[in-house]
Amino acid sequence: MRHAPSDTITWGMMLRKLPTIAKAIPRVVKGMKAANVTDPTQTCGLGWTFEQATLRNPDGVALLQDDVALTYTQANQWANRIAHYLSEQGVGKGDVVAVFIENRAELLVTILALAKLGAVSALLNTSLMRDSLIHSINLVSPVAIVVGEELTAAYAGVRDQVSIAAPRTWFVADHDTYSHPGIAPEGYVNLISASADACSDNPPSSAQIFFDDPCFYIYTSGTTGLPKAGVFKHGRWMRSSASFGMIALDMRPDDVVYCTLPLYHATGLCVCWGAAVNGAAGFAIRRKFSASQFWNDVRRYRATTIGYVGELCRYLVEQPASADDNRHEVRKMIGNGLRPGAWAAFKTRFAVDHICELYAASDGNIGFSNILNFDNTVGFSLMAWELVAYDHDSGEPLRGEDGFMRKAGKGEQGLLLARIDDKAPLDGYTDPQKTARVVLHDVFNKGDRFFNTGDLLRNIGFGHAQFVDRLGDTYRWKGENVSTTEVENLFLQHPLISEAVAYGVEIPNTNGRAGMAAITPAESLATLDFAELLSFARQRMPAYAVPLFLRVKVKMETTGTFKYQKTRLKKEGFDPGLTGDDPIFAWLPCSETYVHVSEQIFTEIQQGKHRY
Repeated sequence: MRHAPSDTITWGMMLRKLPTIAKAIPRVVKGMKAANVTDPTQTCGLGWTFEQATLRNPDGVALLQDDVALTYTQANQWANRIAHYLSEQGVGKGDVVAVFIENRAELLVTILALAKLGAVSALLNTSLMRDSLIHSINLVSPVAIVVGEELTAAYAGVRDQVSIAAPRTWFVADHDTYSHPGIAPEGYVNLISASADACSDNPPSSAQIFFDDPCFYIYTSGTTGLPKAGVFKHGRWMRSSASFGMIALDMRPDDVVYCTLPLYHATGLCVCWGAAVNGAAGFAIRRKFSASQFWNDVRRYRATTIGYVGELCRYLVEQPASADDNRHEVRKMIGNGLRPGAWAAFKTRFAVDHICELYAASDGNIGFSNILNFDNTVGFSLMAWELVAYDHDSGEPLRGEDGFMRKAGKGEQGLLLARIDDKAPLDGYTDPQKTARVVLHDVFNKGDRFFNTGDLLRNIGFGHAQFVDRLGDTYRWKGENVSTTEVENLFLQHPLISEAVAYGVEIPNTNGRAGMAAITPAESLATLDFAELLSFARQRMPAYAVPLFLRVKVKMETTGTFKYQKTRLKKEGFDPGLTGDDPIFAWLPCSETYVHVSEQIFTEIQQGKHRY
């Protein structure tokens, strides 16, 4: 896909930004100093930045949700009580505590309390169940878990397969527990009531957190099938919160960020909340995104900033037009995945001045942000990066005869590599072998090291880039990364499927790639009950991971090295005109089975008559 000429940044466009650049220089310099903590004895991190925000804006609102409004002092003291209680229970620096709570104030306060102790929050994806949940918990060997009442049923289904004792299984009721702690069921300890009488002063441990100490484990889709736990250190929290809060957004105490993104992901937790904390600003959250209530919430909380992913923006644009569309106080928005086709429509209709599109990976060491407010770009990065030529089938970077890689030219798409050095260390994963797989050595010179992001970007000039696509065995749908290997492995558990290949395909006017799987029946097509097959998948996978399309193949073609020909499968997609004798089936919205895709249904999907 070629980019439009207008996407290329010219000298004229840069010259028009000079006043903006001049105005931004002081805060950029200040932000860089705050972001780049290098002294191993300097106190830093989430707990410390929240305490600094509390000193700066003690009576300002820190957390908002529904009828709950907590000031910085209230939220900080609540977290302190939990931290002191957990410390008395033996939780300390370096201990891992799994956190399984949906978007609400209790989630953030629990994470903050653990950060003040130097403990590591393992942020479990609240959509997980069964094998994926068991794997995610056992992968990090937590000493304890905090479970929200809304997820006790999911946890009950795996509890006998994880090694966490009942006294270390804490419960948080599903209501405003700041005012009413609630009652824990048998087998749980009520974290809120147990900590109610604990000391509310900042714990001494807050001052003993340094840049190299782990803060969170954030899970990403692994190419081996099950989630990987990426390490997010306190030094990276400083870089993220200062880079987005101070440099990109210029957050201040009178700002409010409204975020409906899941807070077990880095965009919601580290970018949106981090930016708010950095500016001692308010952070308003909602349990789950609602297109119909989005702007009502924005007005209710008097939000000045919104967090987004591209899919969220599409849902908002698809809402019926209203005279109130631009009646709000939002001046800026931050997130990722807003496609060029929707960029101008969103900015114009909702009258948002600054779209701070960003690029960052929770398991990487680089971030881009659109500080200068150009259109259709993820902006630029202060870290060292390069785009290199790659093999279109394998996704692997190409090396020349001299053994080094070739850089992509301006306007060309290439595989993004980020230099690993003291300025941009790679925290990696809990598994050193998985970390080693994403590190490239001797890329342009002997001895250099780069992080392989697995993503394709395009250089559009003046250090600015444009996101193109992601490579490898993951794709993004509904704002979530989906592991193709995990989908394949789950399908292969079905007794009537002998082979399965999962991949992402594009649906017009949607963001990301929808799931599709090519399957080979163990016996014949006639043996497959597609309603039962859909039910099987939905019971075992998060909703966003269930493939929307199936392609039934008598035999799966492989390459000479026995790899499935995913490139061809992706190209042919769900178009029955391209798939030959292989029948295609689709899970249409509001249905309970996969139906055969005729030319008519294919056309209807292409025309947007079935809303995904």
